[in-house]
Amino acid sequence: MLDANCNRIREALRVIEEYFRFITENEYAAKECKKLRHELAAIEGALNHEVLLKYRDADNDCFADRIQPEEMQREKQSSLLTANFKRAQEAARVIEEFAKISPTQDLSEKAKKVRFTLYRLEKYTATGKQYG
Repeated sequence: MLDANCNRIREALRVIEEYFRFITENEYAAKECKKLRHELAAIEGALNHEVLLKYRDADNDCFADRIQPEEMQREKQSSLLTANFKRAQEAARVIEEFAKISPTQDLSEKAKKVRFTLYRLEKYTATGKQYG
């Protein structure tokens, strides 16, 4: 579960980063996404990426071969951006919660910081106001 949610955040952040880099050419927001990906790499390292990978079981994931109808509905680029912000925020919350009951409880706070940075970045992109 932790591996799947780390992947989910990383993938969503890459979509968001590419949106800012190539569509809006917003260097500030693209760099913030890149920083978040590096923070995620530190979380994965603390979780022991090799162990996460060892237990990855994509072949038996009950959702791996299913396409949800809502995944195919993106009216415009902004809805794609919103969907990926929500995906990353939700995955950060899963990591935050499950880290609370693991030997790596300090990762809960790190995941929470990632989640709240995503909330602020999403608001910044919607309003154009700086966050901090």
